[in-house]
Amino acid sequence: MAQKSHYAQWIKDPTERRMESNTITLTRFFLAEQQKFPTATGELTQLLASIQTAVKVISSAVRRAGITKLFGTVGQTNVQGEEVKKLDVLANELFINMLKSSYTVALLISEENETILEVETEHRGKYIVAFDPLDGSSNIDCLVSIGSIFAIYRKPDNTVPALDDTLMSGRNVVAAGYALYGSATMLVISSGSGVHGFMLDATIGEFVLTEQNMQIPKKGKIYSINEGYYHEWDNAVREYIDAKKDPSKGKPYGARYVGSMVADVHRTIKYGGIFLYPATKSSPKGKLRLMYECVPMAYLLDQAGGLATDGKINILDITPTNHHQRTPIFLGSKEDVEEVQSYINKHCECKK
Repeated sequence: MAQKSHYAQWIKDPTERRMESNTITLTRFFLAEQQKFPTATGELTQLLASIQTAVKVISSAVRRAGITKLFGTVGQTNVQGEEVKKLDVLANELFINMLKSSYTVALLISEENETILEVETEHRGKYIVAFDPLDGSSNIDCLVSIGSIFAIYRKPDNTVPALDDTLMSGRNVVAAGYALYGSATMLVISSGSGVHGFMLDATIGEFVLTEQNMQIPKKGKIYSINEGYYHEWDNAVREYIDAKKDPSKGKPYGARYVGSMVADVHRTIKYGGIFLYPATKSSPKGKLRLMYECVPMAYLLDQAGGLATDGKINILDITPTNHHQRTPIFLGSKEDVEEVQSYINKHCECKK
């Protein structure tokens, strides 16, 4: 007996029909959000459209990296002292070109560029974008999930852009997000009204809304940290991690660590728990970058009901003194972050 065609099934299933004929793409979603603000100019929507174009091309390049010989390094190090991968270069160029051509951006801050990039006057807009074009690139060659991270700030005035315009705290972010290149490609974005997930549908070439108003559980059962640095942590962090493994202090947490911040944070938002990247003896100021890694993630966690701190104050309250500033970070479920904060506070009191 012949199988029923997909079309025949579609005709008989009105729920499926409504879903397929009323797809909410990322651009459509933010156009609708734009209508809620009478004074909106549409520039932010235009800027997000340019970012999603860059992400689509990067996603395609990541999928074909082995075939097109994009694995490996280019024999250089970036401003962070890290080896530059071929995909790093491509992703950075894509972000820069897409953002400059959007006519919405004044200044760009990239992990891969030592200085800030000023957009030509004729292409200049009112936004400042800080971005890590390819997070977790050390994992590229072994096919582990990687990502892109970005934060969008509004320039404070209409004057000629200057260095000081970019050194703003995370409280000035107007939108932030990340792209995850994993088993599927997903964009997770917030512009101040919740966190929303869009999956790339390769059949139509569009990001489609699949998760609206993502919320992190108040408490989780997973901790995520590179335990290879155990003996470089301070006593508070060691004591906290030991407690998460101790059956006498409750059911032990599971340990999950990918080594790509986007992948680890995405899992943390979905399932709850805590992601930790503390200071160490060899990196006393932390290792992750504040403006284009920690602030965007802290902004998303804040919107999703979670919390992010450097162990002293909220990540969003830190005013950077330079564009590549590093910081420790503890982010995740609110109760889990508050718990590790209590260990840190206890040890600070002991030192007094």
